[in-house]
Amino acid sequence: MKKLLALTVVLFASAAMAQQDGAAPPAAAKPPAHHAKSKGPAAPSKSLAEKLLACLDIDDGTKDRLDCYDAAVPPKPPKAKAGPANGVMDCRYVKEEDERLACFNGFAEKIPKFSTR
Repeated sequence: MKKLLALTVVLFASAAMAQQDGAAPPAAAKPPAHHAKSKGPAAPSKSLAEKLLACLDIDDGTKDRLDCYDAAVPPKPPKAKAGPANGVMDCRYVKEEDERLACFNGFAEKIPKFSTR
C-alpha cells in the first residue's frame, strides 16, 4: 500500500513539474489523438428536394437523368406487392428504367422551386 501511495505521489509530482516547465504531461495522461482529415469549410449537404430539382436540369428521357435520380434515391429490388407510387421514395422499387424515370419526373416536377435571392 505504501509503494502504491509513493508511486502516485511521484507521478503527480512529475506531472505538476512538467506543467510548470511548459512540457507536456506524461504520455499516460494524454488523450488519444484524432487523425481527422481537414477538408476546409464543409459545404452544406443538399436536401433530397434540391437533388431531385438538380436532376430536372438534365435532358429528359436520358440515362443521365435517371442516373442522377438513382444517385439521390438508390434503386431497390421490386416489392412483391408493388402498387402505385405514393411518394418519390416508392420510385426506387420500380424495376423498368423508363417507368422509374417517369415516376421520378412526376414527383420532381411537383416540387416548388424557390428563388435563392
